[in-house]
Amino acid sequence: MKPRPPTPASIPSKLTVNFVLPYRSEISSKEVDMVIIPATTGQMGVLPGHVATIAELKPGVLSVHEGSETTKYFVSSGFAFIHANSFADIVAVEAVPVDRIDPSLVQKGLADFTQKLSSASTDLEKAEAQIGVDVHSALNAALTG
Repeated sequence: MKPRPPTPASIPSKLTVNFVLPYRSEISSKEVDMVIIPATTGQMGVLPGHVATIAELKPGVLSVHEGSETTKYFVSSGFAFIHANSFADIVAVEAVPVDRIDPSLVQKGLADFTQKLSSASTDLEKAEAQIGVDVHSALNAALTG
């Protein structure tokens, strides 16, 4: 195993971000001001010089801030690896830019999974329906908030 990258003597002005999915790289070595990650422990803002951390992602919005520009992605799940040298590696199972989400499909999916949850008879059916409700609720929140 390689040793951990050294912590710089001074805090860099930018955070270098890699954001990857199993089938492509969304962001590669891009210098940004900040990312906001939907961690299972809550929203986590990451700036240059952040303490080294590993965070599990929950369904929600990943925001990438660069100057006055903000790019938002909806992520389903994954992990964020924050390194002490102001690098962040974000790995998501699925992600889509928020502006490409169809609100009517989100509402339909939420209604469908809510109905499935209320009529589920086995633990497996309940778990699958609950996951659908959780993801579609997070999608809805991404669109409205």
